[in-house]
Amino acid sequence: MSISLSAKPMQALATGTLTEQTGTVRQVVSARMPTKWGTFRLLGFERDVSSGSHRVDSALAIVLGDLSHGAPLLRIHSQCLIGEAFGSLRCDCNEQLEIAMRAIATERRGIIIYDHQECRSVGLMAELQTCALQDAGLDVVDAYQALGFMAECRDFGFPAAILHKLGISHVRLLSNNPDKARALVEAGVEVLAQVPCEAVPNTHSIAYLRAKKEKLGHTLSVVGIGQSLQSICAMMRSIDTEISNGQDREQFEFSSVAAATDLDDTLTESASRRTIAS
Repeated sequence: MSISLSAKPMQALATGTLTEQTGTVRQVVSARMPTKWGTFRLLGFERDVSSGSHRVDSALAIVLGDLSHGAPLLRIHSQCLIGEAFGSLRCDCNEQLEIAMRAIATERRGIIIYDHQECRSVGLMAELQTCALQDAGLDVVDAYQALGFMAECRDFGFPAAILHKLGISHVRLLSNNPDKARALVEAGVEVLAQVPCEAVPNTHSIAYLRAKKEKLGHTLSVVGIGQSLQSICAMMRSIDTEISNGQDREQFEFSSVAAATDLDDTLTESASRRTIAS
């Protein structure tokens, strides 16, 4: 497989050799947003950034309820066009956003900071190139590094500044990413709890989730389900091949039942862990 790559990665920013100067965070707009989970408030924020050139960063705070007391649920979510608009099954981005919206609606208060750092801040074209490299056999972390990026290029300082602007100093963080919790604490926001935000894996996302768990330290407990599902799907394809080649279907019945039982046990065990954690 031949892949043509012409990425121009932000190597200076990724390696920390260029210091960014950020301006004051300002709120520029507020509007209602009716959703299937309830009516949220959309708050639009901007800040000026200088790093050899000038740009304006923007982010949305999606707010429900009164956040002036206690520690509200918080999700810091980076934009993912292919997952959220096109329904890609390669990542868990859309599912995590929906989990956060639903959890906040259940509590009737909370905030999502939706940051326009497309695909871990590398940009859309570079993200498509990482997809091509994954198609060629690399995992997502190795694909980023092959393009000259760090595995985590995002700056969580802007979301932290938005929290300060809104007067929020304590949160319960909806995330599996320990880097987000550390960044908030370093910025003066106390993380009282890190709440799991896990999507059920599928055969397309399992390699991505495994790389996040094993190489980035994300606290994922459901990867085993995807591994079981992947093994079972492979076995069932093998069974279909054997049957199409004239083998007797009955000799495969026991294996099929055993595989289904294994998957059911894995799902039950994971559900129990997640119930205890919550």
